[in-house]
Amino acid sequence: MKIPAMIAAELRRLTSRRMSVIALIALMCVPILYGGLYLWANQDPYGKFGDIPVALVNDDAGVAASGDQPAANYGDQVADELLEGGAFDWRALSAAEAAQELADGTVDFTVTLPMDFSAALTSVGGDDPRQATISLETNDANNYLASTIGTQAVEKIRRSVAELVNREAAGRLLDGIAEIRVNLVTAADGGARLADGAAQAAAGAQQLSTGAATLADGTAQLSAGAQQAAAGSADLAAGAQQLSGGAAQVADGSETLAGYADRAGTAVQQAADAVPQARTDIAALLAEQGLDQDQIDAVLARLDPVGEAIQNGNARVQDAVGQVDALAAGARQVADGASTLSGGAAQLASGTAALADGAAAAASGAAQVSGGAASLSDGTAALSSGAAELRDGLESGVDEIPDSSATLRLQQAQTISDPVAVETGKVAAAGDYGAGLAPFFVALAGWIGIYALFLIVKPVSRRAVTALRTPVRVAVAGWLTPAMLGAASMIVLFGVLAIALGFGFANPLGTLGIMVLASFTYAAIILALNVWLGSVGQFLGLVLMVLQLVTAGGTFPWQTLPAPLTTLHHVLPMGYVVDAMRQVMYGGDASRVWFDLSVLLIWMLGALVLAALGVTRMMHSRTLRDLQPSLIG
Repeated sequence: MKIPAMIAAELRRLTSRRMSVIALIALMCVPILYGGLYLWANQDPYGKFGDIPVALVNDDAGVAASGDQPAANYGDQVADELLEGGAFDWRALSAAEAAQELADGTVDFTVTLPMDFSAALTSVGGDDPRQATISLETNDANNYLASTIGTQAVEKIRRSVAELVNREAAGRLLDGIAEIRVNLVTAADGGARLADGAAQAAAGAQQLSTGAATLADGTAQLSAGAQQAAAGSADLAAGAQQLSGGAAQVADGSETLAGYADRAGTAVQQAADAVPQARTDIAALLAEQGLDQDQIDAVLARLDPVGEAIQNGNARVQDAVGQVDALAAGARQVADGASTLSGGAAQLASGTAALADGAAAAASGAAQVSGGAASLSDGTAALSSGAAELRDGLESGVDEIPDSSATLRLQQAQTISDPVAVETGKVAAAGDYGAGLAPFFVALAGWIGIYALFLIVKPVSRRAVTALRTPVRVAVAGWLTPAMLGAASMIVLFGVLAIALGFGFANPLGTLGIMVLASFTYAAIILALNVWLGSVGQFLGLVLMVLQLVTAGGTFPWQTLPAPLTTLHHVLPMGYVVDAMRQVMYGGDASRVWFDLSVLLIWMLGALVLAALGVTRMMHSRTLRDLQPSLIG
C-alpha cells in the first residue's frame, strides 16, 4: 500500500459517519477559533481605554493672588484637561463616592488631587517648598492590570503637570530677565550720559585748578607789595615825627622836605590810582578762572577795605604835601604843617599796615581756593573714571543678557519645561496590539490543532504495520494526514487574520508558508510521541504545549525567563515559529527566518526519523496487546 492510499484510507475512516465528520470539522476549527477569537478580543485594547471607568476626585482649594504670584487652581486645570481628553471614562466624584465605587468595582481605580495641590506646586517660591502629590487608589480584586494602567496614567498626569508648572515658572523667569535687560539698557544710557558729564566736569575742574593757582600767585605778590608799602609808611611816620619835633630844622630844609613830600605824594597817588584798576583786574582774572560772580564778590569784599585805606591814606598824604609846600612859603606855617604831616603820616602807616594785612588774608584765601580747586580736580577725575567704569559695566551686562521677543520667550519656556523629546523608530512595525500577539497565538493554535486532531487520527495504520509495509511509508502516511488537515486549518486561520481582523503582512506568502511548516513540524513531533509512547505520548504532547506556552517568548521577552526555561526556549520549536512569523509578518530580518526554518526542519525530520524507527520497532515486536484500541484516539 502506497502513501496516498494509506492517507485516503484514513480520511475515509474519519469521514465514514456523520458524527465522525462533525468531530473532524470541530477539531479542525479548534485552532481557528482559538487564534481568531483571542486575537479578535485583544486586537486593540489600548484603543478601548476610553471605556475604562475611572474616578477623578478634585479637592484642590487653589491659591490666592500674592505679590507677583497670580491666583491659580491647577487642580481645576488638570481635571478639565483629563475630562476633555477622554483617555479614560473619567467620572468626577467626591472622595466618599469614589471610595465606594472603587470598592463596588464600578470604577477600576481612582485619582485624587488633594486640597493643597496648587499650594504645593507654587510653594517653590516660598520658604516651605514641598512636592505636590497625586493619589492613586486601585483595587486588584477588580482587575490587576487596571492597577498597572492606573500607575502609568498617573505618571503621565505627573509629567503633564510638571511640564505645565515648569513652563509657567520658566516664562515668569524669562519675562523677569527681559524686564531686567530693559532696565539695564536704560541704566546704561544714563551711565553713558553720566560718564560724559563727569568728563566735562573733570575738564572744568582742571581749568579751575589752574586759574586758582594763578590767583594764588597774584595775591601772594600783592601781599608782598602791601608789606613793602606798610614798611615805607612807617618810615614816613617816623620822619614826620622828627619834622614836627624840629620845626627849625624843617624851616632850614623846607626845600629838601618839599622835594621828599612831592615824591611821596606822587607815589601814594599812584598807589591810590592803581587800586581800582587792580580791583578790576582781580575780578577779571577770577572770572577767567571759572569762578562765579558770588565767589568773585567774596574775594573782592576782602580787598575793598585795603583800597579804601589806600584812598584815605592818599588823601592825607596829599594834604601833607600841601602843607610841606606851604612850609616852603613860610617858616611859621612849616611848624604847623609839620605837626599835621606827622598825624597824616601816622594814619598812612596805619592804613598801609591794614592794606598789608588784607593782602595777606587775600593771599591765604587764594591759596585755600587753589588747594580746594586742586582737590576738586582730583575728585572729578575719579568721578569721571568711575562713571566710565559704570557705563562699561552696564553695557557689558546688557550684552550678556540676550534680547528676546514674547514669542521666543514662550518657546524657551516650553523647551525648559520639557527639554527632551523622544523620537521613536521601528525597524519592523506590528501595527497594533493584536498583530503583536498574532505570531505567538498562531503558533500556539497550530499546536493545539494538531494535538486535537491526534485525538481522532490514528498515528499509524495498523493494517499497514500488520502487513509489514515499509516503515518509512507508514510513518510518512501517519504524518501527512494530520499535517495536511492542520495545514488546512492554518490556511483558514490566515484568512481570518488577513480578512476578518484586517492584519497586515509584510510577506503574506512567507507568513502562510511558516504557518503550514509549523503545522507539519508539530504533526511530526506528536506523531513520534504517539508511536513510541502511545497514550502517554499523547499526554506528553499536552505537557510539551504547556512548556512552549511559557518558553516561546510570545508575550514578554524570553530574556525575562528563569535560566532553566531560557534553555528550553532555545531548544523547543514554538519559539522559532514565533520568531520566524514576526520577521515575515512585520518585515524584519530575513536571515533570521532562514535560521528559524532550519531549526523547524531539523525538528520535523528528526521527529519523522524517530517515528519511522518506532514503526520499525512495532513491526518487529507486535503482540496481541498492541492490537487493542488505545485509550485516546
